[in-house]
Amino acid sequence: MSLDHATVRMGEQKAEVPEARDAGLIFIGRIETPWTTRAECPKRGDPESGPDCTLVLDPRWIPALQGVAPADLVQVLYWMERARRDLLTQSPRDDGQTMGTFALRSPNRPNPLASSMVRLVAIDGPRLTVRGLDCVSGTPLLDLKPDSCKGHS
Repeated sequence: MSLDHATVRMGEQKAEVPEARDAGLIFIGRIETPWTTRAECPKRGDPESGPDCTLVLDPRWIPALQGVAPADLVQVLYWMERARRDLLTQSPRDDGQTMGTFALRSPNRPNPLASSMVRLVAIDGPRLTVRGLDCVSGTPLLDLKPDSCKGHS
C-alpha cells in the first residue's frame, strides 16, 4: 500500500522526522483481522462482542505463552506500520479543526504503537484467537501482557 506522506489536511502541520532510530523492536508475529484498510477498522475494538481476530506468533515464542489461558484479558501491543510519523497537529475529521498529535488516539504519531485490551478466546499452538482489536490485517505484533499480574515481575 502506497502512503502519501506529502499530503496534509487543512490545518495540519508536519515535522521532519530524523533518519536515525533510538531503539530496535522485534516483531513477535502478525495480526489477522477482517479489515484490509484503515477506513474499515473500528475506532476501538470490543473485547466482548467484536469479531474474532488471530494473533499469529512466530513459533519460537510459543513457550512464552505458558500461563496464558482462554477467557483472560490480554493487552496486545502492535506496530501501526501504515501510519504517518511526521504529523504534529492533525484534523481527524478532515474539517480543518486541529489538535496536537499527543491529544489524539490517532495511529499517526512519531512512534505508531498501539495497545488494545482483548479477550483471549482460544490458543492453538502459535495462533491465538482474540476479540477486541482495531487494526488492519497483517499488522506486526510487538508484545502480549496479562491484564493482571499472575506471577512476579
